[in-house]
Amino acid sequence: MNKKLKTEAVDHLFQAILTLKDVNECYTFFEDVCTINELLSLSQRYEVARMLRAKKTYLEIAEKTGASTATISRVNRSLNYGNDGYDMVFERLDEEERK
Repeated sequence: MNKKLKTEAVDHLFQAILTLKDVNECYTFFEDVCTINELLSLSQRYEVARMLRAKKTYLEIAEKTGASTATISRVNRSLNYGNDGYDMVFERLDEEERK
């Protein structure tokens, strides 16, 4: 965990996010908290990560998501050398899908 990121304010934000019950509540909350561009950037990075995990090429990812190769590289670096947050979420989603 990044010590610069861990603050009381970030803890409060994450606790608030954990109270959200469904996708509609997420839309309601995140539309208030983030700009449209911030939300689209976050969703683009997540989609890039999904596609990288599915072994798609940078070209395929760039064409489908509109992400730059720099963004794709940053996400790839996070997948390979980050805190395994993407993998944690992907595994949980896979488990839910199998149920």
